[in-house]
Amino acid sequence: MSQNYLGFWARFGASIIDSIMLLLITIPLIYSIYGGDYWTSREIILGPAELLINYVLPIAAIILFWLYKSTTPGKMVYKAKIVDAKTGRALSVRQSIIRYIAYYVSLLPFGLGFFWVAWDPKKQGWHDKLAGTVVIRKPNNEI
Repeated sequence: MSQNYLGFWARFGASIIDSIMLLLITIPLIYSIYGGDYWTSREIILGPAELLINYVLPIAAIILFWLYKSTTPGKMVYKAKIVDAKTGRALSVRQSIIRYIAYYVSLLPFGLGFFWVAWDPKKQGWHDKLAGTVVIRKPNNEI
């Protein structure tokens, strides 16, 4: 399958956009529940609301975007989608969960699994390799 793979810098840009969008949602929610004391607290997790907002919500949002849109808002900016590396089809639930969990594998050591995108011929990070996915630019007729 000949594809136009999305490279490191575009993927980095997309992740910045996604992170900012998540922060625009989570910070006001956290502030409305815990107030300004949240930022000075020494507790690891202040309660169930924080757990849901800072951990469960981002995981659910990202996986749902992958499943229903084959992309994230940041990757939409680059007209990219995440597909099965072998078939070019949308991700399965299993692939989406593996890909998300594998982000933590890519993070260690020192984010090497993310930087791997820069050197890999298919522009796959370790999380892509583990989940069997690639990130491609959408053909013009799909935009």
